[in-house]
Amino acid sequence: MAISRDKKNTLVAELAELFANAKGSVGAAYTNLTVADMQELRAAARENNVVIKVAKNRLIRVALGQNEKFKAADTSLLTGQLVYAFSSEDEVAPAQVLAKFAKAHPDLKLVAGFDGTGASLDTATVTALAALPTKDQLRGQVVSVIAAPLTGFLRVANGTQRGFAQVLSQRAESI
Repeated sequence: MAISRDKKNTLVAELAELFANAKGSVGAAYTNLTVADMQELRAAARENNVVIKVAKNRLIRVALGQNEKFKAADTSLLTGQLVYAFSSEDEVAPAQVLAKFAKAHPDLKLVAGFDGTGASLDTATVTALAALPTKDQLRGQVVSVIAAPLTGFLRVANGTQRGFAQVLSQRAESI
């Protein structure tokens, strides 16, 4: 059943707002996925503050055309039945959510994406983004790199004291 022009205009306005606020967005082909699979995807996306939308590619193109930074974006990869993921907080979260879901559901395939500046991303770039660590993982790596010299210094300092204490205790036992 076709949707009315008013509903299309509302959907296009919503999509245009999602694109305008998104730091990253990704489209993926989702043929042969069940409704339960899509609900599982939406739940996983909600946990990562990612919005999932299913819309016709024509409406996506219209929404992209309404935003100045996306007018020049290449939309040639947007073909077939696609689901779109948007994140206003993290640039790589949409790609990661879809890629993680695609590991369990091989029928979902990453197709294309758009970054916050309006540049279009091809399949290889979106796949590479999905392989990047999350912001929390990166923060943890930075903290461990900063803490490593301090940890090493403390081990050395404690090792000297521990060795001295062991020598004293062995000497006390031998006396």
